Amino acid sequence: MYAIVDISGKQYKVKAGQEIKIPLQKSDAGSEVSFNSVMFLETDEDIKIGTPYIDKAFIKATVVKHGREKKIIVFKKKRRKRYNTKNGHRQDFTVVKIDEIAVA
Repeated sequence: MYAIVDISGKQYKVKAGQEIKIPLQKSDAGSEVSFNSVMFLETDEDIKIGTPYIDKAFIKATVVKHGREKKIIVFKKKRRKRYNTKNGHRQDFTVVKIDEIAVA
């Protein structure tokens, strides 16, 4: 069984027991979160496709930890104009473990 879920504007293919890295969520580590924007659901019996979401389908997950990605350097330059700028960026993320994929 797997599902495709929309979390913070990004789509993820998830299975029960899997850990995924998603954009930062406002939840403490160890707390449970629920995502109800399931777009596709495949079970052993059938396949359900949402328009755009499946009614009464949800995913329960547990927040494992929060963190930050490695630094990405953003360098811009315009030649012959004496313009260059260098910035760094670190994206925040949350790791969640998928506990259950269910349809109520």
